Amino acid sequence: MMKKNMRNTLLLGFCFFLAACATVPITGRKQINMFPESEMIATSLTQYDTFLKDSKLSGDKQKTAMVKSCGKRIAKAVEDFMIEHGMSDRIANFQWEFNLVEDDTPNAWCMPGGKVVFYTGILPYTQTETGLAVVMGHEIAHAIARHGNERMSQQMGLQAISQGLSIYLNEKPAETQQIWMTAFGAVSNVGVILPFSRSHETEADKMGLIFMAMAGYDPAEAVEFWKRMGASGGQKPPEFLSTHPADDTRVKDLKAYLPEAMKYYKKK
Repeated sequence: MMKKNMRNTLLLGFCFFLAACATVPITGRKQINMFPESEMIATSLTQYDTFLKDSKLSGDKQKTAMVKSCGKRIAKAVEDFMIEHGMSDRIANFQWEFNLVEDDTPNAWCMPGGKVVFYTGILPYTQTETGLAVVMGHEIAHAIARHGNERMSQQMGLQAISQGLSIYLNEKPAETQQIWMTAFGAVSNVGVILPFSRSHETEADKMGLIFMAMAGYDPAEAVEFWKRMGASGGQKPPEFLSTHPADDTRVKDLKAYLPEAMKYYKKK
């Protein structure tokens, strides 16, 4: 009986594997996303609403307007690109939303379905709208590449996949919410998935450069932004203990990819 159950589990896992193979736009990397994107977006709405209820939106109308304007501009460029390349199904259920919350942490993130949050703590580093576009393009790239789905698939395992994300969320709400918020960068995490996360960060950097360039923002600003982040001070963990590449590594990679991104740049 045990062998039969194991065989059925392996068969189920193999079927999920075949059904979940996809290709990331721009980079062409093959990926495995075990969860249906519709389910990811539905869960995203729940987690996003919960986050906003527990957070304070910024009262700075000018900065909030800049975040929303930049987000809409890059989102429109991304939509046009996806339609042009026959990949509009990848964003078919997106309902873009951009918010700025009061939090001193220099952070930003984007959930499935285009729900983007910036923390006020990152604005001293972005400085300008173009600097903001560096982060915006990067976070939108995470959603377009479905990195969260990959991370969730890896962390939650076959049990959650076979049960369904919504059922698993109901049975283990606290655990699932922690995994969810970690997968989308709203909280930090140190564990076995770190190298995997760094590969996502590098991929989002490359895609983000192109997305901001398509929207008319100079992608060269990405290098300057990450130099400012690198000079911000504070003790940082070694690269192998960080979910993000070291600042020097990041700047080097961005400089190497910049000529490709500049092909998409048309100043507006």
